[in-house]
Amino acid sequence: MVIPDYDKALYYTLWGQWDDLLVLMVRTNDDILAKKIEAFLHAFHYTPNEQTVINSHESLLHYIDHAMAHTPAIEV
Repeated sequence: MVIPDYDKALYYTLWGQWDDLLVLMVRTNDDILAKKIEAFLHAFHYTPNEQTVINSHESLLHYIDHAMAHTPAIEV
């Protein structure tokens, strides 16, 4: 069974699995998803401003939600 990148990104983001999220960023074919993950991980690790981290996290989750709404469901 193939799990779409958006489901993985959502899972890794919600459960704080940053290493797996980084690997997904490198392997995904969705450039926008990769950039959103990169922005979030950079803010999380290097930005002292908590609001910037929150904003990048919200932006990533918003994009994942948007992308999942426009991705066809997997039929098993």
